[in-house]
Amino acid sequence: MASSMASSTRPATASGTFRLGDDLEVHRLGFGAMQLTGEGVWGEPKDRDECLRVLRRAVELGIDFIDTADSYGPFVSERLIREALHPYPEGLVIATKAGLTRQGPGKWTPVGRPAYLRQELELSLRHLGLERIDLFQLHRIDPDVPLEDQLGELKRLQEEGKIRHIGLSEVNVDELEQAQRIVPIVSVQNRFNLADRAAEPVLDYAEAHQIAFIPWFPLATGKLAEPGGPLDEIARGRGATPSQLALAWLLHRSPVMLPIPGTSTVAHLEDNTAAALVQLGDDEMKALEAAA
Repeated sequence: MASSMASSTRPATASGTFRLGDDLEVHRLGFGAMQLTGEGVWGEPKDRDECLRVLRRAVELGIDFIDTADSYGPFVSERLIREALHPYPEGLVIATKAGLTRQGPGKWTPVGRPAYLRQELELSLRHLGLERIDLFQLHRIDPDVPLEDQLGELKRLQEEGKIRHIGLSEVNVDELEQAQRIVPIVSVQNRFNLADRAAEPVLDYAEAHQIAFIPWFPLATGKLAEPGGPLDEIARGRGATPSQLALAWLLHRSPVMLPIPGTSTVAHLEDNTAAALVQLGDDEMKALEAAA
């Protein structure tokens, strides 16, 4: 009974747990902080106070894994996280990224020069108010810089105690294997959702090697959850919302899956987090895949 009540007040805890690097346990349903910015992931959000409420409510709902990046804003998302939650509650893991530069709304350019990555790590520590980043991810591999140089610098920062664990974003299996020969990789963040499963080989590799798979755009930027969309009828039959079914499918798809749906409103956050309470059978999993 106590467990049931905890799940109703802190639904994210019902998503189960995963250990990053075998020593950093988080609940599998997290929060992605990209939408806590202006249009085009640029500048301040339209409703700053609501974004602060979202972050505080996320922790109340049992979320203990927040994913952000220096390029969100840039730096806007990281600063909001610090303002809303610092000093951080025990057990809260904040993951951030570096390796993408911004030239304006919707513009992203990879830069993986070692000196730049070190600079961005130092800035993230300052903006987040941390002495060490629990999970620091290379946002994109820079094709103009040897991967050994990019990850070698992150390895040095890890040895200096400024990074706990290292992750990658948008890589294929070959790149992931190459990276593993340079430094242990505990997570990979690729685009993945019901409608876009192109990263299945990377997910399979992650499962085989106990690497966290963090799907970005888990709701396909909302298209899966639209009224009259592919999940609408199934959702109404289940008494759930389409977004809840899309997230529940991800959680049931693999034990290494850590979905990080993002939003800038408390109401949407609460709706998404309730997905951890949705149980799906094999037939429902197949029906959702067919519908999408």
